[in-house]
Amino acid sequence: MPRIVGIDIPKEKRVDVALTYIYGIGDHTSRDILKKAGVEPQVRAKDLTEDQVSKITNVIQKDVKYEGMLRRELALNIKRLMDIGSYRGIRHKRGLPVRGQRTRTNSRTRKGPRKTIGAQVKKEAAA
Repeated sequence: MPRIVGIDIPKEKRVDVALTYIYGIGDHTSRDILKKAGVEPQVRAKDLTEDQVSKITNVIQKDVKYEGMLRRELALNIKRLMDIGSYRGIRHKRGLPVRGQRTRTNSRTRKGPRKTIGAQVKKEAAA
């Protein structure tokens, strides 16, 4: 498996698809990276030379936010929203949908499994 910016990419896939396994790199960005590095997108990852891998790595490190840097930035953005008390920040704190979706029904992904309230069985009186 070739290792690019600390991530093992799958060796049997084409390079343009294999680069998308890196967090923060999608289809379009991977094609841009390969164009700047001068590598053909049809090449399989296992067929990359060390020179090509180093060119791809240099382009990614210079031009793209990826993995830890990107995750940290997103976490800080969410923390900033929560600290200033914006509507979106409050929704993040409460674990509710942030982008205006309905919550009366649906939204089980954010809210978690249903918690039944009020349907308790009475204890039988001791005779």
